[in-house]
Amino acid sequence: MKERPLALEGACIVPAIITTRCCIVGGGPAGMVLGVLLARAGVDVVVLEKHADFLRDFRGDTLHPSTLELVYELGWIDDLLKLPHQEAPILQAQIGETTFAVADFTHLPTHCKFLAFMPQWDFLNFFAERGARYPTFTLRMRAQVEELIEASGRIVGVRVAMPDGPLEVHGALVIGCDGRHSVVRAHAGLEVEELGAPMDVLWFHLPRAATDPQATTLRFDAGRLFIMIRRETEWQCGYVIPKGSLAQIQSRGLDAFRASVSTCAPFAADRTGAIRSWDDVKLLTVQVDRLRRWFRPGLLCIGDCAHAMSPVGGVGINLAIQDAVAAANELAAVLRDGGPTDEHLRRIQERREPPTKLTQRAQVFVANKVISRVLAGTRDMRPPLILRLLDRYPLLRRIPGRLLGLGVRPEHVKTPDAYISHS
Repeated sequence: MKERPLALEGACIVPAIITTRCCIVGGGPAGMVLGVLLARAGVDVVVLEKHADFLRDFRGDTLHPSTLELVYELGWIDDLLKLPHQEAPILQAQIGETTFAVADFTHLPTHCKFLAFMPQWDFLNFFAERGARYPTFTLRMRAQVEELIEASGRIVGVRVAMPDGPLEVHGALVIGCDGRHSVVRAHAGLEVEELGAPMDVLWFHLPRAATDPQATTLRFDAGRLFIMIRRETEWQCGYVIPKGSLAQIQSRGLDAFRASVSTCAPFAADRTGAIRSWDDVKLLTVQVDRLRRWFRPGLLCIGDCAHAMSPVGGVGINLAIQDAVAAANELAAVLRDGGPTDEHLRRIQERREPPTKLTQRAQVFVANKVISRVLAGTRDMRPPLILRLLDRYPLLRRIPGRLLGLGVRPEHVKTPDAYISHS
């Protein structure tokens, strides 16, 4: 990486300039994993994260076996699992007062045969620390990307607002990993296909007691869908609502909302006072979309930047990380030796688009056929036949276990470690 410092020319501020091989916009799961994999392979890479740290709550906390297998392949799984997390070898759902086993991960051909619920900031900090071991890895925090830099029809860098002044990062490739509200995607002018979603999610915390259930729970009731993710001292709660209905819910008052939460989690009814105001309830506006084309000359989009996912199945993080692995496998050598062509970028989309489409179709089906029915308040909450079959015949649970745990096309690390002493 080459760097020219900020300067003054007359009354004008001349931005500082960093020249690198690959500029990654966004320090979420896709951006951090891709940055570390490229740096590990000897590619000079700069990751730009707009926040000052990773301590933002109500982000996806689910690490699926496919992601844990990636960390195993890197030789880091024992260290990762020393961080606070909860393991779920079998995924369950509750309809009314009956609990059903839905997916079994214990028979997967992976070293970790469970879902791991881990605060995302711990996962990101873990990869940031690993990346810092490589001389080709640079992470810039509080780096707000504002524009793309284009020359002769090719994206050649980004303009960044930094606390100490403007910055330009120039590179052979810019990769957008900045999520569903991507600045990169907006400025690139790439066409978005909207698939729609019938729900939003309200996220909040409740204190956890020693007598509470030990497992993460997913509960379906007439008019309600509620998830509680267990953490060390609290529950991270997701209350699913019909799309655009927040104002209506707020109009009924906070007490009515607390009472509804108490119905969903009766064991925590005495703690709903922790929801002190609507400021303690954060809205996730669910969207499901994808780019028709994920790239332009000099630019690639992956993860939610390329395909925003529904929270159904909790697979968004893991799909984004699979994108990152595929991108690193395709790009590491060409970035070291020169620059990627459109054909390199097209191959990444061609590899990752089919699993994206299949996953989104499944999410849309579940949202329209199951979640919409629940949120409509249908009184008939008898478990569907497929759920009864999964609960009755344990072997059948391996099918959703495979689809959720590994996905349609799991990726594996194929890039070598250019710094063996850091392994």
